[in-house]
Amino acid sequence: MHKDELLELHAQMLTIKDYFAGLEDVDATLFDPYEELDVTPEDVHKSKSEHKHAVFVLGNALATAMSEDEFSDAGRVGKRMKELAEDAEKKL
Repeated sequence: MHKDELLELHAQMLTIKDYFAGLEDVDATLFDPYEELDVTPEDVHKSKSEHKHAVFVLGNALATAMSEDEFSDAGRVGKRMKELAEDAEKKL
């Protein structure tokens, strides 16, 4: 995936995050790990690796927000996103 495509994906995921963050039944702290990264789609000067890591961290939070439990489809996706985020973080 090219960096411009990754930035577009990041932006789309951020829109989804904003929707979930506005729901009453979603834990507000769920997106804190993503927010702490301080990497947004507008930060085009940041590396592709930093954006990749941010996308995986955000993907994990989104999947967790959608999951009923860790064994649901979204729960399994969340677990995989967490693994990918950890792997991407090692490559920063």
